[in-house]
Amino acid sequence: MESPHGAAVSAEDLGLEGPRGRVFRNVTFSAEPGSLVAVEGPSGSGRTCLLLALTGRMRTTEGHAETGGLRLPGQAAAVRRIAALGPVPAVSELDPAFTVAEHLNERAQLQGRYGASLRTLLRPRAERRAASAARIDEALDAAGLDLATLPKSERTSVRDLERLEALRLSVALALIGKPRLLAVDDADLKLSDAERALAWALLRSVADAGTTVLAVCSEAPENTHVVRTAPAPSPDTTSPTTDEETVDAHPETGRA
Repeated sequence: MESPHGAAVSAEDLGLEGPRGRVFRNVTFSAEPGSLVAVEGPSGSGRTCLLLALTGRMRTTEGHAETGGLRLPGQAAAVRRIAALGPVPAVSELDPAFTVAEHLNERAQLQGRYGASLRTLLRPRAERRAASAARIDEALDAAGLDLATLPKSERTSVRDLERLEALRLSVALALIGKPRLLAVDDADLKLSDAERALAWALLRSVADAGTTVLAVCSEAPENTHVVRTAPAPSPDTTSPTTDEETVDAHPETGRA
């Protein structure tokens, strides 16, 4: 039986065709609960759309997938309840004008209001506040974000965060809801080699703790379950797939 925490993720001949042609196709892979899955490929190769499809936020047109035993696209709403997004441009971005504390408190309040049971909502206010603070502390610890190291501690604005710090904050916000699946876009974007290693260590630690992680990247690290995507053909190609964006993805253990 699948772990009650991490969500198994699988796809079989999964594809998506939009108004401008095919976005991805023939995606087949399977990952166990608590896996770290790298969706590797160049920008424009359908990586983000695949990520959104597997988290129930984009409806595919071919094949099927399952997340946590829930079939996609039919049970997308149920998948969204167990899958959380880290940073995804234009979908779940941080507000640069907000402080770190404002982001954390807002997410904890939303989780306490909409993600809690009726029994929890009926607890005394002081008890609910203590539980909210505990959720924030636990998420920050899991994301490796030490507020004391930031320029103005929790009052630091998002615009003043380094790229890796912003990634850690986004992961912490997602983990407040204790998701079974965490999806992160552009995990290695604009990071130095040292920062990239730290980012992957973070995502691996989240997976090791039991949460399945899907991470879009341009180059996956070694010993990672990899799904590779291919760039769309250029407009002047004579291939029959002209003007289509194609994904040719398969799982691997490690790298060639």
